[in-house]
Amino acid sequence: MTRVAITGASGHVGANLVRLLIERGYDVCAVVHGDSRGVEGLACRQVSGSVLDPLSLCEAFKSAEYVFHLAAIITLTRDRSGMVWRTNVEGTKNVVDACVACGVRKLIQCSSIHAFSAYPLEELITESRALATEPNLPDYDRSKVGGELEALKGIERGLEVVIINPTAVVGPNDFKPSRMGKFLLEVKAGKMPAVVEGGFNWVDARDVSLGAEAAARLGKSGGRYLLAGTQKSLLDLSRIACEITGTTPPRFASPIWMAHMALPFGALVSAITGKEQKFTSDSLRAVTHHQKISHEKASRELGYAARPLQETISDTYKWFVDAGYA
Repeated sequence: MTRVAITGASGHVGANLVRLLIERGYDVCAVVHGDSRGVEGLACRQVSGSVLDPLSLCEAFKSAEYVFHLAAIITLTRDRSGMVWRTNVEGTKNVVDACVACGVRKLIQCSSIHAFSAYPLEELITESRALATEPNLPDYDRSKVGGELEALKGIERGLEVVIINPTAVVGPNDFKPSRMGKFLLEVKAGKMPAVVEGGFNWVDARDVSLGAEAAARLGKSGGRYLLAGTQKSLLDLSRIACEITGTTPPRFASPIWMAHMALPFGALVSAITGKEQKFTSDSLRAVTHHQKISHEKASRELGYAARPLQETISDTYKWFVDAGYA
């Protein structure tokens, strides 16, 4: 039985990946930091740890052939505390060090589409696209590039390293729930009278998990694999959601320029109420960049495929209902 370890095991992709690997007969060790709902009751070993705690990583990685590094902080605001950089970059260095110390054969690093430059905007993004090194990029984008570069340093130390780059993840087993999970719940509850223009490439968390497992078996060391799904605007995504739930879709999509004008008001409301700001300058950038993405390389080398978006949204709502979220 192949032994594997997963950082970020209780996150959205992690919760799906743990289930897939158990189903396929792997001996799984889940590294859990705080919230363990995503792995509760599963037939896997759990280690309480953090990518900023090297000793906990060594405990989890003992005898593992593959390590799936999913732990990260996803943010659409500025990294004022420095925790995003420490987690996503320095944490990855700690993971590489622990892999080498424990004799792990292959590291599968879960990065993001945001590690790739969005420019030229109108050209198709493939794995040959330059990394996102332009000045004044969001802190998250820069941290994902930094994490990739730290992971690839492991190759010089005898570690095989494969990087996967998912797009915007949606899907079931969304325990926290994620930003997009919250969006779908608000649409179902009729709390989303309007959305902003723009959209993204949406990929099922289960398909990302399948791509990650295939990358462990088939991925070429030093290679990157884009794991993309379906391109849809936020308005079209909302309409799909409302067709499934039988609710009324948002009435209109606000132009991006208007959303930018409302940012100071949104920040003030967030400061007063303590609630997360619905849109930030970084999130508005996200829905207007990285619009054309190819997963041809992953399909060719890993056998990767993306299921229909409507199936994903339907299954997500079913999971939310069964789990008591909606």
